[in-house]
Amino acid sequence: MASRTVLVHRLFTGISRQHLACLVAELADPWQTGVEGRRHKARGGARRRAAGAGARHRLAFVDRLVATLIHLRHDLPHSVLALLFGVDRSTVTRAIGEIRALLAERGCAVPDRPGLRLRTLTDMFADAQAEGIELRLDATEIQVRRPLAGRGGRRAFVSGKKKQNTMKATVIADRQGRTLWSDARRPGRMHDATAARNEGIGGVYFQHFLDVEVLLNDGYLGLRRDHPGQAITPPRKPNKIALPHVHAAREEARHRHSSKRITVELALADHKRWKKLTRWTHRRDALPDTYRAIAGLVSDRSTTA
Repeated sequence: MASRTVLVHRLFTGISRQHLACLVAELADPWQTGVEGRRHKARGGARRRAAGAGARHRLAFVDRLVATLIHLRHDLPHSVLALLFGVDRSTVTRAIGEIRALLAERGCAVPDRPGLRLRTLTDMFADAQAEGIELRLDATEIQVRRPLAGRGGRRAFVSGKKKQNTMKATVIADRQGRTLWSDARRPGRMHDATAARNEGIGGVYFQHFLDVEVLLNDGYLGLRRDHPGQAITPPRKPNKIALPHVHAAREEARHRHSSKRITVELALADHKRWKKLTRWTHRRDALPDTYRAIAGLVSDRSTTA
């Protein structure tokens, strides 16, 4: 087995030791509760022996968390992690599935307010309206495996921009590039604005949170048309016969808008530093939880920013 002192280093896990300690304290009890729940279901009733009796886990909770972080950060195969931790590959696979779900449920940290987390889109919009936060929204694509031939909806994942099979992730950040919400449930062929509408951003949330403003790029012109004053995109190109100062003013306005909106691009870059999001080679239905888990880990830095 590899040295635990080495494996918990930031170069492997992507987070500091202090951050790791906070995660252990936060997730240990939920993980143990889940374990006891699964055991209760398997035996069909209450336990018959005292707490602590029976076989011990060959992979302790801290090791399970560290293995999951290394997998997300560097995309190491389960067999390699099993060799590092001295257990069977199936043990690592099961551990990663358990911890990844717990990380995904954490949500995103609220800037400068430790202990408060945004777990749903409603939470995020409500907090933005209460605190007067101007949001930035954008979408990115993660390459996935091509669906098997003969299955319905195979073309839905072919991205017109990437020319690859992808899934689309929608991300919302604040003016400092701190992630507030993310999800990756839409196939790559879907337009960015359509994905936002399907999440409810272009309808329910703009209608209920009238004071929230969201900066968008040119791909969301339909949202600006439906929700002027809330969905803010760069100014449209003026007529060809417009005077030179009109074109100059438009270019200056586009530059100011891009300078404000660039922070969401920086948030996307932070996510893509985790190698697991550069190319997804596993089941597509597990990608949303993985993206939310990584976004939550990245957002934790906002509590100390």
